[in-house]
Amino acid sequence: MVPPVQVSPLIKLTRYSALLVGMLYGKTRYDYLKPVAEEERRIESEEKKKREELERIAKELAEASEESILK
Repeated sequence: MVPPVQVSPLIKLTRYSALLVGMLYGKTRYDYLKPVAEEERRIESEEKKKREELERIAKELAEASEESILK
């Protein structure tokens, strides 16, 4: 095997600096997008409740009209 090559301290510093900057960017981006996603989930939840209620009403009306035909 070939012995490991000595990596320049400047390259090491650059790599770890880029890693740290990326982690900080990810954290700030996550903090920015988290409230937006929570609001979208809340709105979707409300729309789902309304949609389910309308489906339930439509189902009850369909069942009621089926029962009246059979009588």
